[in-house]
Amino acid sequence: MSHGVINSRPGLSLVGVAGVAALVVLSGVAVMGELWKMLVISWVAFGAMAGSIPLGVRAARSPNATRLVWGYGLASGAMITSAAVFLLPQAIGFDPRVGGFGVAAGILVGFASHIIGHRLAHVNATFDDTAVQLSAHALSAGVIIGLVYGSMPELGLLLGLAIVSHKGPAGYAAARRLASSDRSASVILLPAAGVGIAGIPSALLDLPIGSLGRAAVFGFAAGIFLHIAMDFLPQCEVGGEVGEVAELSDNAHHLLDRLRVHAVISTSLGGLAVFVAWLAVGA
Repeated sequence: MSHGVINSRPGLSLVGVAGVAALVVLSGVAVMGELWKMLVISWVAFGAMAGSIPLGVRAARSPNATRLVWGYGLASGAMITSAAVFLLPQAIGFDPRVGGFGVAAGILVGFASHIIGHRLAHVNATFDDTAVQLSAHALSAGVIIGLVYGSMPELGLLLGLAIVSHKGPAGYAAARRLASSDRSASVILLPAAGVGIAGIPSALLDLPIGSLGRAAVFGFAAGIFLHIAMDFLPQCEVGGEVGEVAELSDNAHHLLDRLRVHAVISTSLGGLAVFVAWLAVGA
């Protein structure tokens, strides 16, 4: 049984329910503060990750490496393109060097949080490894998205929606992993709500930051999201998550060779989707 879960085969996670309740309450705060874009981004992120939970649970009974590669590939391609097109130019435009330092800091902090999340999950057995890592990513991403939209409310929805495009594949993979080990996948409701839980309060902050501060914020955001996007690139190698699923087939080596082609195509299409969406909204 997973800690923090009401066990009824396994049952509903109290932590996950609390996350949904917090998002509902903060949504009311967002309405009162007229944070409409942050509200939409929060619920799209929640819907994408929460909606993928039953799909991941079902996949645990019939693993499909190709589906996993496409989910990861489309999300990572969209996120890399979004960070490069919408965040990096803003950071460099405000101040090239400060923006560059922000990008470096975001990538390094993202990597450090990933490692620390692993470590905390192993040190304290009361936390589920998957839930800790997903929640850390979601909360940090929420803070950054909130600061970005709070600093520049004129930004369009496309940026935020592309940034949270990885939520569906992330929830799918995590639910599959949890269900495979007979643990409740409903704990993923907490990271699903995490963007809104952290993003709405941070968007309410009226920080008096000038061009240097904005360069740092946008650069840091670009670095964080590039780290997450690179983490989602489908690695079709032995020992990786895709490799573990592929090894369930009769000819794993041949399947991995074929999946590498799917990885290239899916990441390219993820980036192309952002480009088409950018053209559709009038650049």
